[in-house]
Amino acid sequence: MQLNQVIIVHKARDPYSKMWAEKCARQLEKRNCRVLLGPSGAKDNPYPVFLASGMQNIDLAVVLGGDGGALAAARHLAPEGIPILSVNVGGHLGFLTEPFDEFKDTEEIWDRLLEDRYAIQRRMMVQASVFEGDRINVEPVSDCYLALNEICVKPASADRMITSILEMEIDGEIVDQYQGDGLIVATPTGSTCYTLSANGPILHDGMEAIVVTPICPLSLSSRSLVLPSGSVVSIWPLGDYELNTKLWMDGVLGTAIWPGQRVDVRMADCHAKFIILRENNSYYQTLREKLQWAGARIRYDNNHRN
Repeated sequence: MQLNQVIIVHKARDPYSKMWAEKCARQLEKRNCRVLLGPSGAKDNPYPVFLASGMQNIDLAVVLGGDGGALAAARHLAPEGIPILSVNVGGHLGFLTEPFDEFKDTEEIWDRLLEDRYAIQRRMMVQASVFEGDRINVEPVSDCYLALNEICVKPASADRMITSILEMEIDGEIVDQYQGDGLIVATPTGSTCYTLSANGPILHDGMEAIVVTPICPLSLSSRSLVLPSGSVVSIWPLGDYELNTKLWMDGVLGTAIWPGQRVDVRMADCHAKFIILRENNSYYQTLREKLQWAGARIRYDNNHRN
């Protein structure tokens, strides 16, 4: 990997993350690397400016924060094919980040990257667009929204909790109507986030598949569906007379959905690229640690291993 121009993003309003970002910037600048430095958060989005002002190709994005920062970086940088080194500095759960212990010797990290001593993990993403009416209208009336975790269609209101009525099609065939808090259309990466909290299945993040999970449905027969990655999930809001239905991407508001419109969700044309520094990177170890799996309350010795 070359390090001619690098993005460094730190968690907004987090002094510790900012300190490490500035340290990394100084080190890279001494190596004749042009650095684009800025905060990322709910009210801070540096990526459009960085991508527009880049005088040359961006070789790497270093994201210092938590999972939210990694998700934002993936949405903006995946279409450009920019690899992301996401490190848990000031974050909480850290499903998508490298442990901070792997990053402390930053000078060694730059040497490893220059010598290609790392791995890249490609993660599937989903994209969504809003269309008017039936499938005769093939031109979207909205932007294309990318998500690494999930696209969610659910209502939002400032003064009350709203039950939504949504009809779902898969590849043009009506599957079911849901009455409840909304629908989640997730990737395998997102299966351990909002989908998991809604009783959805856990999918290995190396898979390519789509998971559709209803949120608190008013029916015991409504269950999650795991679909092939080539499926197109269409969601129609029904009975929304107050225009409360919204499209969300990784928990960020995308757009409002009007009556007579539908949302089409499918596998994205691009993948997020995450740099892996750990030599023994294990998905199952991540599950054990992050989800705090403890097993049975009574522990038994497995003597058959010997």
